[in-house]
Amino acid sequence: MIANAPAKTIFKIQEITKVYRMGEVEVKALNSVNLNLYEGELVVLLGPSGSGKSTLLNIIGGLDIPSSGEVLFRQRDLTRANDRILTRFRRECVGFIFQFYNLIPSLTARENVALVTEIASNSMSPEQALELVGLEERLNHFPSQMSGGEQQRVAIARAIAKRPEVLLCDEPTGALDFHTGKLVLSALERVNRELGTTTAVITHNAGIAAMADRVITMRSGEIKSINCNKYKVNPDRLEW
Repeated sequence: MIANAPAKTIFKIQEITKVYRMGEVEVKALNSVNLNLYEGELVVLLGPSGSGKSTLLNIIGGLDIPSSGEVLFRQRDLTRANDRILTRFRRECVGFIFQFYNLIPSLTARENVALVTEIASNSMSPEQALELVGLEERLNHFPSQMSGGEQQRVAIARAIAKRPEVLLCDEPTGALDFHTGKLVLSALERVNRELGTTTAVITHNAGIAAMADRVITMRSGEIKSINCNKYKVNPDRLEW
């Protein structure tokens, strides 16, 4: 987040509840969640499996809709938006990073990123996006020629190439070892710092929290605490 700058609200989440029905059984994944996300901040969402982190992120990103409550994106109500509007929101405003890279094996790093830049209206070039994540020397390599961490950084480059306002990351280091995970987190931190992209990172690893502006802890579908880091730690210095 930019120092001394007034924080503008990009998302306002009000009384969000999400209930999944499986036959006669109801599972409440989220229970009356309230949260604001601000321009340019890096947020880490902590909590055990089943705490509601992924459900919350999917609702913020327009991949799912709540059972009740409101999600406002720049004062626009996403909870009442139709499929066309939500598709446009996801395409233009949000970048997604998941635990698995979802790269196309027959395409090079440059070509995987170009899939996004060719359909986005204000995209950076694939070369620019890959340079931001430290892969300028791997443009013409295929996924099979890259390590897991490199493939994840290609996935990050693909997500940021369209210059999204928000980057949502669900366990982006979950399949990676300690050293490789730190390289991926460094790439996310650089994107957040240099592009000012509001970034939310889901993890069950408490050690990652030190790199965030704010740490949101969830349990049993509720937000249990929100803490601000007065001094953020560079991902290279994380211990987790």
